This record gives sequence, structure tokens and C-alpha cells, in this order.
Amino acid sequence: MKIKFCGAAISVTGSCHLIITDKYKILLDCGQFQGGKAMEELNYMDFGFDPSEIDYMFLSHAHIDHCGRIPLLVKRGFKGNIYCTDATADLADIMLKDSGYIHEKEAEWKNRKAERAGRKFIEPLYTYKDAAASIEFLKPVLYGQTIEINEDIRVRFKDAGHILGSAIIELWIKEAGKESKIVFSGDLGVKGRPILRDPEFIEEADFVIMETTYGNRVHPNNENSVKDLIDIILRTKERGGTVVIPSFAVGRTQELIYQLNMFYEENEDYRDRLEDLTVYVDSPMATNATEIFRRNAQVFDEETKEYILKGDNPLDFKNLKFTRTSDESRMLNFDPSPKVIISASGMCEAGRIKHHLKHNLWDPKNSVVFVGYQAEGTLGRSIVNGDKDVSIFGEKIHINAEIYNLEGFSGHADREGLLEWISSFTKAPKEIFLVHGEEKSKKDFADSIKKALGREAIVIEDFSEFDLETDSMIDKQDYRERIATEEEVMRIKTRLARVHDDLETILYNTNLAVDDSMKKEKFDNIRNMIIELEKNTMNLGSSVTLDK
Repeated sequence: MKIKFCGAAISVTGSCHLIITDKYKILLDCGQFQGGKAMEELNYMDFGFDPSEIDYMFLSHAHIDHCGRIPLLVKRGFKGNIYCTDATADLADIMLKDSGYIHEKEAEWKNRKAERAGRKFIEPLYTYKDAAASIEFLKPVLYGQTIEINEDIRVRFKDAGHILGSAIIELWIKEAGKESKIVFSGDLGVKGRPILRDPEFIEEADFVIMETTYGNRVHPNNENSVKDLIDIILRTKERGGTVVIPSFAVGRTQELIYQLNMFYEENEDYRDRLEDLTVYVDSPMATNATEIFRRNAQVFDEETKEYILKGDNPLDFKNLKFTRTSDESRMLNFDPSPKVIISASGMCEAGRIKHHLKHNLWDPKNSVVFVGYQAEGTLGRSIVNGDKDVSIFGEKIHINAEIYNLEGFSGHADREGLLEWISSFTKAPKEIFLVHGEEKSKKDFADSIKKALGREAIVIEDFSEFDLETDSMIDKQDYRERIATEEEVMRIKTRLARVHDDLETILYNTNLAVDDSMKKEKFDNIRNMIIELEKNTMNLGSSVTLDK
């Protein structure tokens, strides 16, 4: 039996792991790579396996970095069943269709630019129609049920406490008369957080594939983060500004609604000060996801169930408004009154949040509050890191707004939570594979496991394959060459993306430098040279592909 790590191996995104036996090929997740142009190029490359040969897939949860390439998997030949929890199936329906719609619109926008520049048109990664077709392959099951897939494979989904429907996957697989148990953590949530139950502990496993998103970080207390958020909102309101919160449509948005509702109920003095402040959820997908949360109350924690039984709706409050249409969204940026805008996407890479940042980042009256993980290469990461100038829709925006990063709202377990989970196994696994983390986070967490449990964990640092029988990485020359080529492509793509950004900056600064003494012809010559150079770098970028 082998495990091939095909995603979430060099970064946090793109979760995808292939289990290979003498009879079956089984896929754990099939997520989209996120994090800037170079990382997103990986979505178009070969999966590292033939989709038509996959017998079964098991999906941990509905976030796009875990399910976002399922439509492409189906498009390229997958015909098997995709098992997941019933809530995950509900959420994946809206997530994947929304993703297909976004890919279509982005391709249209890029092709308009390509037509003007004389470049080749591109195809979307997949379409809304592709996404809708892939939903038919989902087979929902309940938490705690042991499902007999066939005579050799059993599966059970346990609550991961990360988002609605998120699961830890327990797999029992027989090969040559011997049964092995593989546990895939998916994304683990935070204990004691509202709405969802705590992550469940697993007693035993032969092999564990484990996430390490925050493997070297400890989150601040969530109660402090809620208080900090309210204080930021009040300060911003008092100076006449708007608070913009980039938030994941599924999970973080619903928790923010819940937390604000509870705070209003329990703090009358604050409620009076916030009485005339409207909180807008500006994301059709977040609106739809909130409805799905309301329909799946059976998986909520006991506190949330009690509120519902008392007749209270924990996902609603007086000043909360959901916007659906584009016109409603646009009007928010022309409304001068103080307000809070919660909008997707959480990493600021697509969706309405980019428009809100464009209209609000430049104004010192406003605040931008991050409440979730920001992957390397994303606009959100750039802002959190303190960059003072960013490019949004080709326009340079100078950041004057106040920027905050409240990690206490994170939906991922921190180092202590991850350690508690892996320490709970009563029977120590033979191997622990660390994935879904940036390089330092994985290595630091491996050190933490060594100190706490006195054992080694395997840090997955690239797309690789491990033989569970021989307990070793498979040493294939052609495989190493393929990985080296893919890494080189990523480096080239990253450099080209930076050149493109630098060219935009040069053109922007040239515009600023123009005065009456510069002749129009001279300025036009500079502009034309930059545009030509940009065209050449973009054409070079589009030609950098792997020979499969």
C-alpha cells in the first residue's frame, strides 16, 4: 500500500492524497491551489494520476482548497462515488457552483484583455455546468456511521469541528489479507468555539495524515478577539468610517454573526452604542451557506441548540442585513454612513471583497479586519504583512486604512490543539505524515511532536510517494525529475508575476511623475514600451508548461 501526496504538500492549499493498494485507488480530498498566480497555475497541471482510474473519493469538508478541483476531476474522467457528510454535500453544492461561475467570469475578463493584446484565449478551469454535473457524484453519510464500501474498505466520518460538516476520515483497508487503518485529520477546528461541536479524538490508527496550518502558532483567547472586534467597530464608527471584514463565506461568516449576536444580547451598554450601525453580509454564497447552517442544527453544539430551543435564532440579529444583488453590493461603497461589511473571499482573491477593499483601503477613517488564514501570495497576505501599496483590478491603491489581524477567530486548531489531538491516540500510529502547512509550520510541529511524544513525524515537503509496507519514500528518478520541473515552473511563474506587478508600479509612478513639461509624445513612448514589455512577459508566462 502506498500514499501519494498530490497536494497540500508544498503549501496549505490544494489538499489531495492518493492511497494505492493492489486493487484500488482511493482519493482523499481534491482541492484547489490558492495563493497568487504561480500557485494557481498548479490547478491546470496534471493531477499526478489518471482520474478515470480512481475507484472512490472521500471528502473531508467543503472549503475550496479541499473540494475545488472535483469538477475538473470529473471532467477528466472520474466516475466513482464521492463520500462525505450530508452537511458537506449541501455546502459543496453551492461552493462548487460558485467556483465554476467565478472561473467562467475570470476567463471572460482575461480573454477581453487577451483580445486587445493579441494573445491566445484561455479556457476556464471548469464551468458552472461542470460543477453542477460533479455534484451528482456526492454520496452523503452521517457522522459516526461505519460504511461498508466493499469487502475490503470501510469508512467512518468523525466531527472535525472546523466548519459545518467537516470530518476526520477513518479508513480501514484490507490488502493481501491484512487490514490497515488510515486516519486523515482533514482540517481540525478549535475547542470551545460557538455553533460547532469540538473536534473528536481518535483512539488508534496505523497511519495518520495530519494538517499543520497553525503548527507553530498559539491563538489568542477568542473572547478577547470578540471584544477587540467590537472596540475596532466602535472606534471606526466614531470617526465616521466603515469596517471591512474579508471572511470565508462558509464557517467564519456564520461564526461572526453568532458572536456579534451573543455580544449584543449580553452587553447592553455596547448594544446601545451600536444600535444604529448596520452589519451587512455581502456575499450571496455566505447568505446561502447561512441558510444551510440553519437547516443542519442537528450537528450544532449544545449551547447553540439551547438558543434554538428557546426560540432564538443565533444566526440573526436586529441590524443584520444580507445583500444579494450586485447593485446592492455596489451601493454599499457609495453610502457614507458608518457600517460593517462582511464579504468573501476570505483571502481577498476573488468576489465582492476586492471591490470593497478598492473603495475603502485608501481612506484613513476605515478599518480592515482579517479573521482567517491568509495564504502566501494572496492579496490578504500582502495587506496583513504591512504592504502599503497593492494592486486591485489593475489599479494601485495606497493603504491608509487601519489594518487588524484577529487570529482568535481562526477556525483551525493551533499548535496546542493539534498536539492534544495527536496525543490522544491510545495506540501510537506507525507513521504520522504532516501536510497542509507552510514549510516552517510543518517542521516546527514535527519538533513539537518529538518533544511531547518522543517520536518522529514525517514532514511532507513536496509532491511525493510513500510505501507503507517498506516504511520509506519511493525513490524514483523520473518522479524526482517531474517534481524538480514543477518546482522550477513555479519559480519562473512567480518571477514573471512579480515582473508584471513591477511593470504596473512603473506605469503608475510614471503617471504620477508627469507634469506639463513632459511632452505627450514622450510619455506615450514610455507607456508603449511598458505595454510591449508586459505583453512579452505575459506571453512567456503562458508558454511555460510541462511536457506531460
